[in-house]
Amino acid sequence: MVAGAFLLVTCEHGGNRVPKEYRRLFAGWESVLASHRGYDPGALALARDLARAFHAPLVASSVTRLLVELNRSPGHPQLHSEITRDLAPSEKAKIAARYYEPYRREVEQRVAQATAARRRVIHISAHSFVPVLNGRARNADIGLLYDPRRAPERALCARWRQCLGARASRLRVRRNYPYRGYADGLTTYLRRRYARHGYIGVEIEVNQKHVLAGERQWRMLREVLVQSVGDLVDGASR
Repeated sequence: MVAGAFLLVTCEHGGNRVPKEYRRLFAGWESVLASHRGYDPGALALARDLARAFHAPLVASSVTRLLVELNRSPGHPQLHSEITRDLAPSEKAKIAARYYEPYRREVEQRVAQATAARRRVIHISAHSFVPVLNGRARNADIGLLYDPRRAPERALCARWRQCLGARASRLRVRRNYPYRGYADGLTTYLRRRYARHGYIGVEIEVNQKHVLAGERQWRMLREVLVQSVGDLVDGASR
């Protein structure tokens, strides 16, 4: 972490809420809504803890990603799920205007304001992933997703991994796993608009096995994650 930086926390997949006017579309999809396809269990709790600990602004959504995918760019094939993909263009535009555009605009405005004030932005986007996908186990506890071509992101994630190792050596922390941090997403979108020394975007992915292990274990892991971010701040200020 960079001393004096502006920390921004976001959570694009914080819940599986379906707005009242669209509930008819989701009849029969209850099991999908409750799965990882509907939201990222645990991500919102982590995002709130990080924002609270560092007095950082939090931009979060509790609307299901199956209505519109906040972590995809306009025109991306996964922007709309199979539930909303065949809606009339006017209805999809209405969804975008109500749920997608305000979220993305708020995040970008906060980044723009901080960079205009010559503050480096550290953007942490909180996510979680299923332990097993398509029959294959994911062999990590924590994933740190970033663009390896951007040296500040690469350096921050290397330090964060070290801090986590010092706090909890049992945790397996992998970089750009289980997804590539430079694939389409909100952080990738923001990287195109802000220089590497003005914006650092990292997605943290937590294995949902920790979320499902019980409140006590999940709370302890969140505490470790918050403490590791504090270690980044302390290390940069020495």
